Amino acid sequence: MTASSTRRTTAARTRLAAVGSLAVAGALLLTACGDQTDSGGSSNTSESSSSSAAPLFSKLPADIQKAGVIKVGTNAEYAPMESVEAGKIVGVDPDIAEALSKQLGVKFTFTSGAFDGLITAVNTGRYNIAMSSITDNKQRQEGLDDKGKKLGEGVDFVDYFTAGTAIYVKKGNPKGIKSIEDLCGQTVAVQRGTTYEEALQAQSKTCTTGGKAALKIESFDNDTEAQTRVKSGGAVAGVNDYPVAVDLARKADGGNSFEVVGEQYEAAPFGIVVDKKNTQLRDALKEAVDAIIKDGSYQKVLEKWGAQSGAIKAAAVNGGK
Repeated sequence: MTASSTRRTTAARTRLAAVGSLAVAGALLLTACGDQTDSGGSSNTSESSSSSAAPLFSKLPADIQKAGVIKVGTNAEYAPMESVEAGKIVGVDPDIAEALSKQLGVKFTFTSGAFDGLITAVNTGRYNIAMSSITDNKQRQEGLDDKGKKLGEGVDFVDYFTAGTAIYVKKGNPKGIKSIEDLCGQTVAVQRGTTYEEALQAQSKTCTTGGKAALKIESFDNDTEAQTRVKSGGAVAGVNDYPVAVDLARKADGGNSFEVVGEQYEAAPFGIVVDKKNTQLRDALKEAVDAIIKDGSYQKVLEKWGAQSGAIKAAAVNGGK
Protein backbone atom coordinates (compact mmCIF):
# COMPACT_ATOMS: atom_id res chain seq x y z
CA MET A 1 0.00 0.00 0.00
CA THR A 2 1.71 2.67 0.33
CA ALA A 3 -1.29 3.00 2.04
CA SER A 4 -1.36 -0.43 3.51
CA SER A 5 -4.69 -5.35 5.79
CA THR A 6 -6.31 -6.92 5.97
CA ARG A 7 -7.76 -3.51 6.35
CA ARG A 8 -7.58 -3.80 8.82
CA THR A 9 -8.50 -3.74 13.63
CA THR A 10 -9.09 -4.13 17.54
CA ALA A 11 -12.59 -4.59 17.71
CA ALA A 12 -12.93 -2.36 14.64
CA ARG A 13 -9.04 -1.98 8.28
CA THR A 14 -7.30 -4.76 7.78
CA ARG A 15 -6.16 -4.12 7.40
CA LEU A 16 -7.03 -11.29 11.61
CA ALA A 17 -7.72 -12.74 14.95
CA ALA A 18 -4.93 -12.00 17.40
CA VAL A 19 -2.24 -14.61 17.05
CA GLY A 20 -0.04 -15.93 19.82
CA SER A 21 2.78 -16.55 17.40
CA LEU A 22 2.55 -14.14 14.48
CA ALA A 23 4.43 -14.57 11.26
CA VAL A 24 2.89 -11.63 9.32
CA ALA A 25 0.76 -9.32 6.91
CA GLY A 26 -2.83 -9.16 7.65
CA ALA A 27 -6.31 -7.93 8.62
CA LEU A 28 -8.32 -6.10 11.33
CA LEU A 29 -10.82 -5.92 14.11
CA LEU A 30 -12.90 -2.72 14.19
CA THR A 31 -13.65 -1.21 17.56
CA ALA A 32 -17.19 -0.24 18.32
CA CYS A 33 -16.33 3.21 19.50
CA GLY A 34 -17.39 6.57 18.08
CA ASP A 35 -18.91 7.12 14.66
CA GLN A 36 -16.59 7.37 11.71
CA THR A 37 -15.40 10.70 10.40
CA ASP A 38 -14.20 11.01 6.83
CA SER A 39 -10.48 11.46 6.32
CA GLY A 40 -9.98 13.00 2.94
CA GLY A 41 -13.55 12.39 1.87
CA SER A 42 -12.53 10.55 -1.31
CA SER A 43 -15.37 8.63 -2.87
CA ASN A 44 -16.08 6.47 -5.88
CA THR A 45 -19.32 5.29 -7.42
CA SER A 46 -19.68 2.19 -9.56
CA GLU A 47 -20.94 2.97 -13.03
CA SER A 48 -23.86 0.56 -13.17
CA SER A 49 -27.35 2.07 -12.86
CA SER A 50 -30.19 0.81 -10.73
CA SER A 51 -31.90 -1.90 -12.74
CA SER A 52 -34.75 -4.28 -11.98
CA ALA A 53 -33.45 -6.36 -14.90
CA ALA A 54 -30.29 -7.37 -13.00
CA PRO A 55 -30.35 -11.05 -11.95
CA LEU A 56 -30.44 -10.42 -8.19
CA PHE A 57 -32.15 -7.03 -7.97
CA SER A 58 -35.30 -8.53 -6.47
CA LYS A 59 -33.25 -10.06 -3.64
CA LEU A 60 -32.33 -6.63 -2.25
CA PRO A 61 -34.24 -4.85 0.53
CA ALA A 62 -36.93 -2.50 -0.79
CA ASP A 63 -35.21 0.63 0.50
CA ILE A 64 -32.03 -0.17 -1.43
CA GLN A 65 -33.99 -1.04 -4.55
CA LYS A 66 -35.67 2.35 -4.31
CA ALA A 67 -32.43 4.25 -3.62
CA GLY A 68 -30.50 2.40 -6.32
CA VAL A 69 -27.36 2.68 -4.21
CA ILE A 70 -25.43 0.69 -1.63
CA LYS A 71 -23.37 3.09 0.50
CA VAL A 72 -19.96 1.64 1.31
CA GLY A 73 -17.59 2.74 4.05
CA THR A 74 -13.89 2.07 3.52
CA ASN A 75 -10.43 3.21 4.59
CA ALA A 76 -8.66 3.72 1.27
CA GLU A 77 -5.09 3.23 2.44
CA TYR A 78 -4.46 -0.41 1.59
CA ALA A 79 -3.33 -0.88 -1.98
CA PRO A 80 -3.97 -3.10 -3.82
CA MET A 81 -7.20 -3.67 -1.86
CA GLU A 82 -8.31 -0.03 -1.75
CA SER A 83 -6.44 3.23 -2.21
CA VAL A 84 -6.90 6.66 -3.77
CA GLU A 85 -5.50 7.42 -7.22
CA ALA A 86 -6.23 10.71 -8.96
CA GLY A 87 -9.00 11.41 -6.47
CA LYS A 88 -10.75 8.09 -7.08
CA ILE A 89 -10.93 5.05 -4.81
CA VAL A 90 -9.54 2.08 -6.73
CA GLY A 91 -8.44 -1.47 -6.00
CA VAL A 92 -9.65 -5.01 -5.46
CA ASP A 93 -12.61 -4.06 -3.28
CA PRO A 94 -14.05 -1.34 -5.56
CA ASP A 95 -13.66 -3.61 -8.58
CA ILE A 96 -15.35 -6.51 -6.79
CA ALA A 97 -18.14 -4.10 -5.88
CA GLU A 98 -18.44 -3.11 -9.54
CA ALA A 99 -18.84 -6.79 -10.46
CA LEU A 100 -21.44 -7.20 -7.70
CA SER A 101 -23.33 -4.17 -9.00
CA LYS A 102 -23.92 -5.95 -12.30
CA GLN A 103 -25.59 -8.81 -10.44
CA LEU A 104 -27.59 -6.61 -8.06
CA GLY A 105 -28.47 -3.73 -10.38
CA VAL A 106 -27.54 -0.92 -7.96
CA LYS A 107 -24.54 1.35 -7.59
CA PHE A 108 -21.90 0.92 -4.89
CA THR A 109 -20.74 4.31 -3.64
CA PHE A 110 -17.48 4.26 -1.66
CA THR A 111 -16.51 6.86 0.94
CA SER A 112 -13.15 6.77 2.70
CA GLY A 113 -12.86 7.52 6.40
CA ALA A 114 -11.26 6.32 9.62
CA PHE A 115 -10.87 2.55 9.75
CA ASP A 116 -11.69 2.15 13.42
CA GLY A 117 -15.12 3.70 12.92
CA LEU A 118 -16.36 1.57 10.04
CA ILE A 119 -18.28 -1.05 12.00
CA THR A 120 -19.95 1.57 14.16
CA ALA A 121 -20.88 3.52 11.02
CA VAL A 122 -22.60 0.44 9.58
CA ASN A 123 -24.48 -0.18 12.84
CA THR A 124 -25.67 3.43 12.98
CA GLY A 125 -26.84 3.36 9.36
CA ARG A 126 -24.32 5.81 7.97
CA TYR A 127 -23.25 3.10 5.53
CA ASN A 128 -25.13 0.06 4.30
CA ILE A 129 -21.93 -1.98 4.30
CA ALA A 130 -18.20 -1.67 4.92
CA MET A 131 -15.61 -3.10 2.52
CA SER A 132 -12.07 -2.42 3.63
CA SER A 133 -9.99 -5.58 3.96
CA ILE A 134 -11.79 -6.26 7.24
CA THR A 135 -10.99 -9.61 8.78
CA ASP A 136 -14.02 -11.65 9.75
CA ASN A 137 -13.66 -12.97 13.31
CA LYS A 138 -15.88 -13.88 16.25
CA GLN A 139 -15.06 -10.74 18.22
CA ARG A 140 -16.37 -8.49 15.50
CA GLN A 141 -19.35 -10.72 14.85
CA GLU A 142 -20.31 -10.50 18.52
CA GLY A 143 -19.20 -6.92 19.20
CA LEU A 144 -16.55 -7.86 21.77
CA ASP A 145 -13.16 -6.44 22.66
CA ASP A 146 -10.08 -8.64 23.01
CA LYS A 147 -11.03 -9.42 26.65
CA GLY A 148 -14.55 -10.50 25.81
CA LYS A 149 -16.23 -7.27 26.97
CA LYS A 150 -19.32 -6.27 25.00
CA LEU A 151 -18.64 -3.10 23.01
CA GLY A 152 -21.45 -3.01 20.50
CA GLU A 153 -24.05 -4.95 18.58
CA GLY A 154 -21.63 -6.87 16.41
CA VAL A 155 -22.04 -7.38 12.68
CA ASP A 156 -22.42 -10.07 10.06
CA PHE A 157 -19.80 -10.76 7.41
CA VAL A 158 -20.07 -11.96 3.84
CA ASP A 159 -16.64 -13.48 3.22
CA TYR A 160 -15.17 -12.84 -0.24
CA PHE A 161 -11.36 -13.06 0.08
CA THR A 162 -8.69 -14.57 2.29
CA ALA A 163 -5.33 -13.19 3.40
CA GLY A 164 -2.61 -13.92 5.89
CA THR A 165 -0.33 -11.62 7.83
CA ALA A 166 3.13 -10.49 6.73
CA ILE A 167 6.08 -8.62 8.19
CA TYR A 168 7.74 -5.95 6.08
CA VAL A 169 11.07 -4.29 6.84
CA LYS A 170 13.30 -1.60 5.42
CA LYS A 171 14.96 -2.63 2.15
CA GLY A 172 18.04 -4.67 2.90
CA ASN A 173 16.58 -5.93 6.19
CA PRO A 174 19.31 -4.27 8.32
CA LYS A 175 18.26 -6.12 11.50
CA GLY A 176 18.04 -9.53 9.83
CA ILE A 177 14.40 -10.11 10.77
CA LYS A 178 13.16 -13.49 9.53
CA SER A 179 10.05 -14.17 11.60
CA ILE A 180 7.79 -12.78 14.30
CA GLU A 181 10.02 -14.30 16.96
CA ASP A 182 12.88 -12.06 15.82
CA LEU A 183 10.86 -9.00 16.83
CA CYS A 184 11.32 -9.59 20.57
CA GLY A 185 13.00 -6.51 22.02
CA GLN A 186 12.49 -4.56 18.78
CA THR A 187 10.32 -1.57 17.84
CA VAL A 188 7.45 -2.45 15.49
CA ALA A 189 5.06 -0.04 13.75
CA VAL A 190 1.40 -0.85 13.17
CA GLN A 191 -1.94 0.83 12.49
CA ARG A 192 -3.96 1.42 15.64
CA GLY A 193 -7.07 -0.67 16.20
CA THR A 194 -6.06 -3.49 13.87
CA THR A 195 -5.86 -7.18 14.54
CA TYR A 196 -2.14 -6.78 13.78
CA GLU A 197 -1.80 -4.57 16.81
CA GLU A 198 -3.47 -7.24 18.94
CA ALA A 199 -1.28 -9.94 17.42
CA LEU A 200 1.85 -7.95 18.28
CA GLN A 201 0.62 -7.51 21.84
CA ALA A 202 0.14 -11.25 22.10
CA GLN A 203 3.59 -11.89 20.66
CA SER A 204 5.11 -9.44 23.13
CA LYS A 205 3.71 -11.53 25.99
CA THR A 206 5.13 -14.64 24.34
CA CYS A 207 8.53 -12.94 24.23
CA THR A 208 8.53 -12.06 27.95
CA THR A 209 7.18 -15.47 28.95
CA GLY A 210 10.11 -17.02 27.10
CA GLY A 211 12.61 -14.81 28.90
CA LYS A 212 13.11 -12.34 26.06
CA ALA A 213 12.51 -8.60 25.93
CA ALA A 214 9.03 -7.37 25.08
CA LEU A 215 8.21 -5.73 21.75
CA LYS A 216 7.96 -1.97 21.67
CA ILE A 217 4.77 -1.42 19.69
CA GLU A 218 4.24 1.98 18.08
CA SER A 219 0.63 2.41 16.94
CA PHE A 220 -0.44 5.03 14.39
CA ASP A 221 -3.76 6.38 13.19
CA ASN A 222 -3.07 5.16 9.66
CA ASP A 223 -0.79 2.69 7.98
CA THR A 224 1.04 5.32 5.96
CA GLU A 225 2.47 6.70 9.21
CA ALA A 226 3.56 3.21 10.24
CA GLN A 227 5.30 2.72 6.89
CA THR A 228 7.11 6.05 7.28
CA ARG A 229 8.36 4.95 10.68
CA VAL A 230 9.81 1.76 9.21
CA LYS A 231 11.30 3.59 6.24
CA SER A 232 13.06 6.08 8.53
CA GLY A 233 14.53 3.30 10.63
CA GLY A 234 12.57 4.30 13.73
CA ALA A 235 10.92 0.85 13.69
CA VAL A 236 12.59 -2.32 12.50
CA ALA A 237 9.39 -3.72 10.98
CA GLY A 238 5.74 -3.21 10.20
CA VAL A 239 2.90 -5.71 10.03
CA ASN A 240 0.14 -5.86 7.45
CA ASP A 241 -2.01 -8.08 5.23
CA TYR A 242 0.14 -10.18 2.95
CA PRO A 243 -1.15 -8.79 -0.38
CA VAL A 244 -0.83 -5.25 0.95
CA ALA A 245 2.71 -5.79 2.21
CA VAL A 246 3.75 -7.38 -1.09
CA ASP A 247 2.25 -4.48 -3.07
CA LEU A 248 4.00 -2.00 -0.79
CA ALA A 249 7.38 -3.70 -1.25
CA ARG A 250 6.93 -3.80 -5.01
CA LYS A 251 5.78 -0.21 -5.54
CA ALA A 252 7.06 2.11 -2.81
CA ASP A 253 9.85 4.26 -4.26
CA GLY A 254 10.13 1.90 -7.21
CA GLY A 255 10.63 -1.10 -4.95
CA ASN A 256 13.57 0.43 -3.12
CA SER A 257 12.07 1.10 0.32
CA PHE A 258 10.71 -2.14 1.75
CA GLU A 259 10.84 -5.92 1.54
CA VAL A 260 8.63 -8.68 2.92
CA VAL A 261 10.27 -11.28 5.14
CA GLY A 262 9.04 -14.85 5.50
CA GLU A 263 5.76 -16.26 4.26
CA GLN A 264 2.24 -15.20 5.09
CA TYR A 265 0.71 -16.95 8.07
CA GLU A 266 -2.57 -17.28 9.91
CA ALA A 267 -4.73 -16.72 6.83
CA ALA A 268 -8.26 -15.55 7.60
CA PRO A 269 -11.25 -14.34 5.57
CA PHE A 270 -11.99 -10.74 4.65
CA GLY A 271 -15.69 -9.99 4.80
CA ILE A 272 -18.20 -7.39 3.67
CA VAL A 273 -19.61 -5.94 6.91
CA VAL A 274 -23.42 -5.84 7.17
CA ASP A 275 -25.63 -4.84 10.10
CA LYS A 276 -26.98 -7.95 11.82
CA LYS A 277 -30.54 -6.72 11.41
CA ASN A 278 -30.16 -6.50 7.63
CA THR A 279 -30.20 -10.19 6.81
CA GLN A 280 -31.87 -9.62 3.45
CA LEU A 281 -28.99 -7.45 2.25
CA ARG A 282 -26.46 -9.90 3.70
CA ASP A 283 -28.00 -12.85 1.86
CA ALA A 284 -28.28 -10.91 -1.41
CA LEU A 285 -24.59 -10.01 -1.20
CA LYS A 286 -23.62 -13.62 -0.53
CA GLU A 287 -25.57 -14.75 -3.57
CA ALA A 288 -23.95 -12.02 -5.65
CA VAL A 289 -20.44 -13.00 -4.54
CA ASP A 290 -21.14 -16.60 -5.52
CA ALA A 291 -22.44 -15.39 -8.88
CA ILE A 292 -19.30 -13.41 -9.75
CA ILE A 293 -17.12 -16.32 -8.70
CA LYS A 294 -19.10 -18.56 -11.03
CA ASP A 295 -19.09 -16.18 -14.01
CA GLY A 296 -15.33 -15.50 -13.79
CA SER A 297 -15.48 -11.76 -13.16
CA TYR A 298 -14.20 -12.26 -9.60
CA GLN A 299 -11.05 -14.01 -10.83
CA LYS A 300 -10.44 -11.29 -13.43
CA VAL A 301 -10.49 -8.64 -10.69
CA LEU A 302 -7.95 -10.53 -8.60
CA GLU A 303 -5.69 -11.09 -11.61
CA LYS A 304 -5.85 -7.38 -12.49
CA TRP A 305 -4.47 -6.46 -9.07
CA GLY A 306 -2.13 -9.43 -8.56
CA ALA A 307 -4.22 -10.73 -5.67
CA GLN A 308 -4.98 -14.24 -6.90
CA SER A 309 -3.55 -15.78 -3.74
CA GLY A 310 -6.64 -14.54 -1.87
CA ALA A 311 -9.23 -16.23 -4.10
CA ILE A 312 -12.00 -18.25 -2.50
CA LYS A 313 -14.25 -20.87 -4.09
CA ALA A 314 -17.52 -19.82 -2.47
CA ALA A 315 -18.84 -17.01 -0.30
CA ALA A 316 -19.58 -17.67 3.37
CA VAL A 317 -21.48 -15.86 6.09
CA ASN A 318 -19.54 -15.38 9.33
CA GLY A 319 -16.90 -17.92 8.38
CA GLY A 320 -14.22 -16.31 10.57
CA LYS A 321 -13.11 -17.78 13.88
